[in-house]
Amino acid sequence: MQINNNDYVFILNDINTRIKQAQYRVITTTNSELLMLYWNIGCVINENSAWGHKFVVNLARDIKHDFPDTMGYSIRNLKYMSKFAKMFPDFETVQSLTAQLTWKHNTTLLDKIKDREIYLWYAKRNRESGWSVDTLKEQIENNLYERQAEQL
Repeated sequence: MQINNNDYVFILNDINTRIKQAQYRVITTTNSELLMLYWNIGCVINENSAWGHKFVVNLARDIKHDFPDTMGYSIRNLKYMSKFAKMFPDFETVQSLTAQLTWKHNTTLLDKIKDREIYLWYAKRNRESGWSVDTLKEQIENNLYERQAEQL
């Protein structure tokens, strides 16, 4: 028996909204935790930079061995973690702004932006606008920061 009552539809829509909100909170919390982990790993890599490139190579290999089903700890990604931690040595900035972006958004910014303030400017605009990675790349390639700065 199916219920087609307006009250039921309202209740169903309310529950669906709650499920979507909870799913979004789970995703954003997971993303934030992952970025904090990546930042912390980057700090450890930077603290042990005296060991050189072999440290990162060994770390990538050993993490893969210890967590064979886990992705995201390649040599390339560990280097991104190091670069991310160098760009943002202060935990507060990472926690407050960059953790609200996906890792792919952050690596895109790391590839394309060398200046910390410009990186943060794009991160803030991205957070406000909800750009996809492709839109973020397009905004950077179209010099949005420079165009906005000219207007000030």
